[in-house]
Amino acid sequence: MNYKKYLILALMVLTVTGLVVAPGCTAGEVETPVQQIEDISAQDAWKLVQDNRENPDFIVLDVRTPEEYSEGHVEGAINVNYNAPNFSDVMDIVYKDKAYLVYCRSGKRSGGALAIMEEKGFLEIYHMNGGILEWTAEDLPLEN
Repeated sequence: MNYKKYLILALMVLTVTGLVVAPGCTAGEVETPVQQIEDISAQDAWKLVQDNRENPDFIVLDVRTPEEYSEGHVEGAINVNYNAPNFSDVMDIVYKDKAYLVYCRSGKRSGGALAIMEEKGFLEIYHMNGGILEWTAEDLPLEN
């Protein structure tokens, strides 16, 4: 083999073994994903829901009780009761790399849920300020 072939072979071996480092990185350095957490209004939440209707990586999370949820909820919302004793455990097993819109009745329980989700490393969370009360005050549609 000539010099060029040895060089290519050496680069392939280094790349496969992880010894070639991208510019600006050091060996062993792991990039930590940045969390995006944002409080939004009911109108902004409505727009977010509409913009993500066909997006499987966007989840609307209603953290009210099942009774409250059955009275009407945001389109496509999944109900996970914040007051349930296993709420934190459930948050351990769901996808943390998806985008979430989280809400409750007024914002208090969803604020608690937001804190748990942030601590557990969820990457993208939108918290609807004012909860379903603001949603209905804005005359936005609910599903039953």
